[in-house]
Amino acid sequence: MKTSPANNMDVKRRNRVNTLRCILSSERISQMELSQQLALSWPTILQNVKELVELGLVQEVGQYESTGGRKAKAYAPVKDAKLAIGLDLTRNHVSVVLVDLSGQVVRYQRKSRSFSLDDAYLQELGALVRSIMDSACTDETVLGVGVSLPGIVDSEAGLLRYSHILDLRDVSLHTLSRYIPYPCSFINDANAAGLAEVYGTSAAGNLIYLSLSNSVGGAILTDGSLYMGNHLRAGEFGHNTLVPGGRRCHCGKDGCLDAYCSARLLSDKADGNLAAFFDGLREGNAERQAVWQEYLECLAVAVNNLHMIFDCDVIVGGYVGAFLEEFGGPLLSLLEERNTFQPEAAYLKYCRYRLEASAVGAALTQVEKFLQTL
Repeated sequence: MKTSPANNMDVKRRNRVNTLRCILSSERISQMELSQQLALSWPTILQNVKELVELGLVQEVGQYESTGGRKAKAYAPVKDAKLAIGLDLTRNHVSVVLVDLSGQVVRYQRKSRSFSLDDAYLQELGALVRSIMDSACTDETVLGVGVSLPGIVDSEAGLLRYSHILDLRDVSLHTLSRYIPYPCSFINDANAAGLAEVYGTSAAGNLIYLSLSNSVGGAILTDGSLYMGNHLRAGEFGHNTLVPGGRRCHCGKDGCLDAYCSARLLSDKADGNLAAFFDGLREGNAERQAVWQEYLECLAVAVNNLHMIFDCDVIVGGYVGAFLEEFGGPLLSLLEERNTFQPEAAYLKYCRYRLEASAVGAALTQVEKFLQTL
């Protein structure tokens, strides 16, 4: 079967993008190493690297030591050649991050602000975007702004379809971005955080991301892409029924996972300060230890259910997820007890991003959009 010119162009573009991704994940790398890692011919790598250098996205950074032949040139990414901004809007605060092409956070801020559609709030979003920039940021450098929202985001229709957290329904996304001086993209907060977790990694196949913040959400990823569902509601794990007839959830139903694994259940025990709750655990506070044990028992049921349904790794993140590497030992034991098919729970993964994962993932939607234009 003959390959069409259009298909040839697609293959060349994909190879060029993959070459840049590989370089972005390395401090320095040779063309031979790129050829081996990407399984591409040396002439293809040579042409791709040449084009990426001309675009200012890659630079030559010296040579490797000789192994008897000609010294190989070393190449490194120019990570800040392009930058993207991410905004995470919640009921009570706004986070803004500046990230480079590798997904590394260059700068971030968090402000306590109650969400509103008033002009003063929306103007402040524009001001926050400008405040995160420095003298190195120009209109040519900044790719755009990704905005993370707690709700059902319909980008094609340009609407925030529904957000119980923000008490909104069918609000124009343009309304939220009208004072932001750059192109904007919009994404659900848990989906954004899930994308941030897998960006720039070798993670492949199927992954579940469970976000344990002031509301519980999640994302379903297949080969790095989001599965959105028929009505853009895939990953709404917080509204799975954990205990029939149980605690009242903020959605108005009884027994939802959100009512048992929201970060608020812990922070409310420490005057609204989640970090202080975990300080109490370190100090051996018996009351907080009992609360934490009950929380983990509920979480273990939820995580085990996700693993049984999807048969893949489960990444636990969000506000609580940031503390699990230190305090998650009992969770692993509970999961091992529930695992029907194996005597361990190696499928559980802790999040990479402990701060502002949703804002980072939102910014990375702009980075990804740029990469697809190369």
